[in-house]
Amino acid sequence: MSEPTGAARRRGPFKVGDQVQLTDPKGRHYTFTLEEGKNFHTHKGSFPHDELIGAPEGSVVRTTGNVAYLALRPLLPDYVLSMPRGAAVVYPKDAGQILAFADIFPGARVVEAGVGSGSLSSFLLRAIGDQGMLHSYERREDFAEIAQANVERYFGGPHPAWQLTVGDLQDNLSDTEVDRVILDMLAPWECLEAVSKALVPGGIVCCYVATTTQLARTVESIREIGCFNEPSAWESMIRNWHIEGLAVRPDHRMIGHTGFLLTARRLADGVEPPMRRRRPAKGAYGEDYSGPNADGASGR
Repeated sequence: MSEPTGAARRRGPFKVGDQVQLTDPKGRHYTFTLEEGKNFHTHKGSFPHDELIGAPEGSVVRTTGNVAYLALRPLLPDYVLSMPRGAAVVYPKDAGQILAFADIFPGARVVEAGVGSGSLSSFLLRAIGDQGMLHSYERREDFAEIAQANVERYFGGPHPAWQLTVGDLQDNLSDTEVDRVILDMLAPWECLEAVSKALVPGGIVCCYVATTTQLARTVESIREIGCFNEPSAWESMIRNWHIEGLAVRPDHRMIGHTGFLLTARRLADGVEPPMRRRRPAKGAYGEDYSGPNADGASGR
């Protein structure tokens, strides 16, 4: 049985071509690629790459200035935060939520719109494995080129489950029997009609948007299209903690709002979703609103 794509790069002694993440005594990270005969330079001195080639992961190297650096392979969350960017990346905290709440499973057939710099594509490919399918759509060719280089650098070459198309999803989507669709774009509501035709019954659409205006319009569009269950929306925040003896307290800084996530599941063909009973505040909908649950919105 062959090893999954990229797995050999995640274990064993350091090899030429491996990504290495150094951590200095202040906790700062430096990432580089191992090459024979090269030197790594810092303002605290240098050391030859050859010292790490063949060494076990978790080794410590010292520069000519006698400063110790811990050498490890970067985790995927570390890699996506340090890789070259064209567009903004999907942060690890959001990528983790997408993998969990969009239920990305090994062998899944996934469509992604808005590949950006390849951050989420890397997480999705590692989750679906070589037997899955990820078809990513990106409008901008320059972003697509950066994303492709980033993904191939992480996996050590092309991933057999990945197809990248430059163009709009709603104009080019030809995939059928899709299990999951991830929309990371400015106007995901524009793609919902095409997405509804591609998804299998029970499939999940997951949207990642930045503002409350985008969130509201996407939710209402999902309700109006009529072939999804009631969408669920949320955001996540991360707060690290400082622990030093009896000094246990939250850090002064945290990773706050990066974006909103929402998911909805595709219903069987010909099925109307049960009316969700909501009690919005008066004035939440304008007087001319005529969308789903219009009677409830007007207070009748």
